[in-house]
Amino acid sequence: ALAGNLRPGEEREKQIGRIRENLRWICEEARAVGITILVEAINAFDNKFYPFTNTADTLAFLDSVGAANLEYLYDIYHMQIDEGDVIRTIRDNFQYLAHFHTGGVPGRREIDESQELYYPAIMKALVDLGHKGYVAQEFIPTPKEQEKQLAALEKAVKICDV
Repeated sequence: ALAGNLRPGEEREKQIGRIRENLRWICEEARAVGITILVEAINAFDNKFYPFTNTADTLAFLDSVGAANLEYLYDIYHMQIDEGDVIRTIRDNFQYLAHFHTGGVPGRREIDESQELYYPAIMKALVDLGHKGYVAQEFIPTPKEQEKQLAALEKAVKICDV
């Protein structure tokens, strides 16, 4: 779930309160049918009006909702931009992180050697922590041809297979 952008000029806490109440209702409905809702933090550089732009604030907000079926989607791309030090953040908060997205920095491009993040080390940290869930490839392929895009995805999957 994405919270949507805050409205400039309207009190932030009032808007966050509406998001909290909406998520409580959504989580209650989802729980009744066995669904877990994930909330993603988005970097403030690309999304200046998005309310959740770092791990600490997002986790505090999720805790304030008080829903057992509400969890955090940790987007490595976004958190590298806003926080950096992603492996330490993952280690410090692993018990609260339910799912992961990849993306190269800069530009949310392929997660190859042209990017500042070294995904084999990030994936090894996840394995060492006991992550058993999924890691989603969420990058924008540079090549325009479909076969090259599929090759880029295949390469990313191999990079993450530690």
